[in-house]
Amino acid sequence: MIRLHLPFAAIALALGTGTALVVAQQPAPSTATSAPVAAAAPQAPAAPAAPTPPANFAYGAEGRRDPFVALIGRSGQQRGVQQLDVRAEGLPGINAEELSVRGIIQSKGVWVAMVSGPSGKVYTVRPGDRLADGTIRTVTADAVVILQQVNDPLSLEKQREIRKFLRGGENK
Repeated sequence: MIRLHLPFAAIALALGTGTALVVAQQPAPSTATSAPVAAAAPQAPAAPAAPTPPANFAYGAEGRRDPFVALIGRSGQQRGVQQLDVRAEGLPGINAEELSVRGIIQSKGVWVAMVSGPSGKVYTVRPGDRLADGTIRTVTADAVVILQQVNDPLSLEKQREIRKFLRGGENK
């Protein structure tokens, strides 16, 4: 007969010809004057402190990838090359989608629109003015019509007309 001691369980197993008897450990008698159980439990050792690099330490990449930079979420950067967003200054650097109409006035019999870009700066536009991806076609009393160049190689149309209304909204 084999005797095994397991805490909090008493199980008898029948194994082929032999029999194994499992006996539970008896809990210690509890008294009102006994010391708290938490004080008797062994405490886990504290984690060792991480070593600190010397004060003059600098990582030299020497053509290798920096191991401390995350690989996920690095859109636009490959092997240390950064893509720069090169745009023209002023109105020629604004796309038709980023343009919003702030006001339309009539000057010397011609409609002129005041538009703003993503930076919030306001520009005055007339028919024929160039944008980054199109041209101002006409300005009416309630809208600015933009002829936008489509850069999609799968699209059959190469230009589309976008109307930006003074009272908000857009019509393509």
